[in-house]
Amino acid sequence: MQPRNMSMSGVVDLAAVKAAGEAKKKAEQARAEAERQGGGMPAAGGGRLVFDVDEAGFELEVLQRSAEVPVVIDFWADWCEPCKQLGPLLERLAAEYAGRFVLAKVDVEANQLLFQQFGVQSIPAVFAVVAGQALPLFQGAAPEVQIRQVLDQLIAVAEQRFGIVGAPLEAGAAGEAAEAPKAPASPYDGVLSAAHEALDAGDLGGAVRAYENVLSDDPANAEAKLGLAQAQLLRRVQGMDARQVRKAAADAPGDVAAQIDAADLDLVGGHVEDAFGRLVDTVRRTAGEDRDAARVRLLELFDVIGPDDPRVVAARTALSRALF
Repeated sequence: MQPRNMSMSGVVDLAAVKAAGEAKKKAEQARAEAERQGGGMPAAGGGRLVFDVDEAGFELEVLQRSAEVPVVIDFWADWCEPCKQLGPLLERLAAEYAGRFVLAKVDVEANQLLFQQFGVQSIPAVFAVVAGQALPLFQGAAPEVQIRQVLDQLIAVAEQRFGIVGAPLEAGAAGEAAEAPKAPASPYDGVLSAAHEALDAGDLGGAVRAYENVLSDDPANAEAKLGLAQAQLLRRVQGMDARQVRKAAADAPGDVAAQIDAADLDLVGGHVEDAFGRLVDTVRRTAGEDRDAARVRLLELFDVIGPDDPRVVAARTALSRALF
């Protein structure tokens, strides 16, 4: 599991020669037409930098618009707490970038087909569409500095490969989007940023200490709780021989420690349901200290994914049935 995966590896799809040529041609034609009429490139969507999109409007609002400006897509849901942290940040950045990209917000509960077509596995998930070509940007909450880096890469790729430069707006021309409220400052922003950077750099011990420092003062801090759970999980699996761990778990279904280690590897590998199911089954089969150890680890893995994720909700129900 890499909740802060900022890889631009999907950009290789954007380099298709045919798509690039067609996109450049469209962009050049649009600019030529705008110059002929005596003005600059019009702001995509009439100046709307942030907008909701559904399945019916996807072709017009995203695919067609992506020939003029990079379209960033934020897959979110009302029950998703990390979405509530990421969404306002992306909206603020859309206003700040002032037309170099636009932000399309997709409510996955109301648009299951789009959710499936993009192969989204969990939310929040952020994709981009340029010249009708889709690529994944990142999944999960992430530090602002890294999101900025990804957006800068996206904008550079759109210009270099497709000749698409967006439609930068003049100061004050962004309308409602320019007035997007800034996220309130937190006294822990600096510490959390350092913790995120340590986590991304592989300094798991430093990340754990930083998150614990925040939680010692603010035990309810959701961002720190999520980061700590992730750092602790990654530190536990460091040095594990995955083949040996999985063999031990398969050979000894009653070995609780082996099942717990295998569940950690399952989660790191993105097999969330497998990890949860393994530990629920272990709780069901055991008693006493063994059962408690499996239960506690399962609760810790819930923290890694987030309490509102539907997979966590389902596993909590299964755990309750196993316990009672």
